[in-house]
Amino acid sequence: MNTELSKYTYVLEGATKQIQAYFNICKPKVVLMLVLTAWVGIVLAPDTQRSGWFQFGALLGIGLVSAAAAAINHILDRVKDKQMARTRHRPLVMNQLSVSQAYLFALVIGSLGVILLLLFSNWLCTLLTVLALFGYAVVYTVYLKHSTPQNIVIGGLAGAMPPLLGWVSETQTLSAEPWLLVMMIFTWTPPHFWALAIARKQDYARVNVPMLPVTHGIRFTKLCMIAYTVLLVLVCVLPYLIGMSGILYLAVACFLNARFLQKVVLLYFESNSESAMQVFRFSISYLLLLFSALFLDKLVI
Repeated sequence: MNTELSKYTYVLEGATKQIQAYFNICKPKVVLMLVLTAWVGIVLAPDTQRSGWFQFGALLGIGLVSAAAAAINHILDRVKDKQMARTRHRPLVMNQLSVSQAYLFALVIGSLGVILLLLFSNWLCTLLTVLALFGYAVVYTVYLKHSTPQNIVIGGLAGAMPPLLGWVSETQTLSAEPWLLVMMIFTWTPPHFWALAIARKQDYARVNVPMLPVTHGIRFTKLCMIAYTVLLVLVCVLPYLIGMSGILYLAVACFLNARFLQKVVLLYFESNSESAMQVFRFSISYLLLLFSALFLDKLVI
């Protein structure tokens, strides 16, 4: 009896670890943030009387395609991940999953996501979502990441697309307003990721990834972070100026942007990697709070 119980426990633990490995290659925190920004795009879009179930189906589709892109990123980066302190514990590096298992998983959830988008949104949203997957998983991961120090700037467009995807899932049209939301994430991405790149400069240098701190130095990278943060401050005012959001959003955006700019400017005069990581961690909270303010502002109005 004890032997059978031990075997059952062993099998259960193995299955649990494998499920956790599949979950981890989806980059769940990143995907959750992408789905949140897509949801804000849906909320801010003109009311088309679509049911909540259709909106949920569209968001689930966007999330699954995003998770598939993350899994492909894990597969393609697995060799370099083994050499970097930040990524050496990822499932494929630790042999918790095989490459074929990861590819099959990405194919299944990506296909399911596309089907959900076709059923619950429209062909334009589906097309844009697939293009975003291709932009991140292939163009950025295979080419841009290893060929130019502007990899984050150019490749950041794919990660900035979810608000537009949410809007298009509702309206079936490419309007100007959601592109402002895209621009907010697009201008946020460089200071967000360059803060991490400064803290992990040695990692990127070791695997020959031409991140800006590696190719142009930390001081120049910090100047670029300040420039992009100033641009972000200006872009974040535009939703209020065009009547897309109200005073609640503006107040929160001004506070968050002042804090973000302050932290980036202070980072310029500091030299330890922990300061850069503090900016990186704050930038994550910043984006979450900024888009939450857009959502809450819409409810108040």
